[in-house]
Amino acid sequence: MLVFARVAQAGSFTKAAAQLGMPKSTVSRKVSDLEERLGSRLLQRTTRKLSLTDVGRTYYDYCARIVAEIEDAERAVSSLEDTPRGSLRVTAPANAAFLGSIVADYLRRYPEVRLELFCTARSVDLVEERFDLAIRAGALPDSTLVARSLGRVGWFLVATPAYLKRRGRPRLPEELKKHDCLVFGPGLDGAGLRLEKGDKTVRVAIAPRMTVSDNDVLQAVVTAGLGIGLLPVFQCVEDLRTHRLERVLRDWTAPSTPVHVVYPSTRHLSPKVKSFVDHLYERMTPPPWELGPVP
Repeated sequence: MLVFARVAQAGSFTKAAAQLGMPKSTVSRKVSDLEERLGSRLLQRTTRKLSLTDVGRTYYDYCARIVAEIEDAERAVSSLEDTPRGSLRVTAPANAAFLGSIVADYLRRYPEVRLELFCTARSVDLVEERFDLAIRAGALPDSTLVARSLGRVGWFLVATPAYLKRRGRPRLPEELKKHDCLVFGPGLDGAGLRLEKGDKTVRVAIAPRMTVSDNDVLQAVVTAGLGIGLLPVFQCVEDLRTHRLERVLRDWTAPSTPVHVVYPSTRHLSPKVKSFVDHLYERMTPPPWELGPVP
């Protein structure tokens, strides 16, 4: 069952054999013996692809849980697992540049961990794609994953001093309609900014000069002096401190974005996962961009 689970996860007899330290012929024979005992084909084999049959997928779901229990038991009693080590697969949002120093500190602290950090705008299925944990921004959907809050990311309206001198500084949210607005979003139609001031909330319908789905590009265009942009605090805090950018409508803020670390529910977290989760919590509460004064 362990061999079959490894083959299903790896999608290849060759890769599974390497992971298990067995000859490929042994791995293939064990899977064939299992299929013969069950009286069902578990894997569909072609010269180019290996895939689970319907029966195989059902059987794999049970095998994967049993293998996880075995691994949990070994971690619980093995003194070798006291130290974080091995491969750690993590997914995070795109535009998460603030993670750079946090990850660097983690790798220095735990030299036996090999980290694979996959940054993407899509929501990754941790179990299906075999990731250990995820850093996620925004509201979380209901799921069986365990979630731990890492705080919230704030957003600032910012522009260059040269742009504000040339076009004037808006005093009220409605005055943003007269400006070139640069926003993070999917398209130019129906764009709006939601801003808050104490208990008061307004939504300003704007016709943005540009929308873009990458905050790095947005920051570059804003710092080039082409308009007023809404940027996450971590993306613009250094530019504010060096006066390359200035805040606009300081009394108004956009809703902050919650950030969580999530991972599959297990009774015994491996040391590498637990150490990474604890490190994130230690470094991000309070967020690193709030450690100094923000103009």
